Amino acid sequence: QVQLVESGGGLVQPGGSLKLSCAASGRIVTVNDMGWFRQTPANELQLVAGVTSDGRPKYADFVKGRFIVSRDNTKNTMTLQMNSLQSEDAAVYYCNANVDGNDIWGQGTQVAVSS
Repeated sequence: QVQLVESGGGLVQPGGSLKLSCAASGRIVTVNDMGWFRQTPANELQLVAGVTSDGRPKYADFVKGRFIVSRDNTKNTMTLQMNSLQSEDAAVYYCNANVDGNDIWGQGTQVAVSS
């Protein structure tokens, strides 16, 4: 069984930074596209950033220039460096990946932004 485990969430002041990590484990042949989503306090699920298997990133407009997504295919991991965090970035962040054709989700990690 394939699992995705996120880590790195927490409380940060406005303007601060956090780095989220996602690790895939289990019986894996190929990890295809990976991405970060977030569920806002208003219960809206938003695509934040994604990265293809060959490392091409894409970003939602509201994080461009602030967040950086990357992956390490040798370790089946993905990271999200979040800079200049704002109160609107507070959410539960979920890792998502297509693993051998299956859509897998992590359990989520909470990001809080407050002074």
